[in-house]
Amino acid sequence: MKFLVCISNVPDTTTKITFTPDNKEFNKAGVQFVINPWDEYALTRAIELKEAQGSGTVTVLNVGEADTEPNIRKALAIGADDAIRVNAHPKDAFFVAQQIASIAKDGGYDVILMGKESIDYNGFQVHGMVGELLGIPTVAPAMKLDMSGNTATLEREIEGGKEIVEVNTPFVASCQQPMCEPRIPNMRGIMTARTKPLKVVEPTADAARTEVAEYALPPKKQGVKLIPAESAGELIKLLRNEAKVI
Repeated sequence: MKFLVCISNVPDTTTKITFTPDNKEFNKAGVQFVINPWDEYALTRAIELKEAQGSGTVTVLNVGEADTEPNIRKALAIGADDAIRVNAHPKDAFFVAQQIASIAKDGGYDVILMGKESIDYNGFQVHGMVGELLGIPTVAPAMKLDMSGNTATLEREIEGGKEIVEVNTPFVASCQQPMCEPRIPNMRGIMTARTKPLKVVEPTADAARTEVAEYALPPKKQGVKLIPAESAGELIKLLRNEAKVI
């Protein structure tokens, strides 16, 4: 069975966010990038399923420029067999989905996995677009994934509960906890990752459908006002006139 795991290169969660002077781009200067944490669930589960079956391959796919390769190598160190990098800036969700769909179609993959969203934009869009472009089912967000032959059983989160679905390959699934315990690379994995194949391909000619008009930081938090317990009237007045929540 052939697994394709899509990973994003995102700023570390401790990063202080700043933008370029025109507020149209994220300022990468001095920023540490990591594998998108949601994608790590997809990667680890794909590796576990391949190991359980005793055969198959796990290919990592990233749409990004050369500076993403250290994290691609980390994914190979965790246990992926090979990697593909589409040499392009991930302009928007649809552009990324088109690149993934193109690679998936040519590669004949059985299972396409990715995190439910990236922690930088939290778009929750790419998996559905990929499924639509390929004309195959999409299950999102998946909390559990098991395989029996060509049939997958997935548990997904729905409003007020959980839903268990079955789907035949090929399909797309976006992943979240508690699907598995993400792995960290060991020394052997780090050493072998250096020699695993990493193929660089050029993107399809399709242009992005959206562009950023402007980024803006959220307003700074205001100071806290403490109101004595006996001054309920003052509290109500502040909630109505200043906070405007009642």
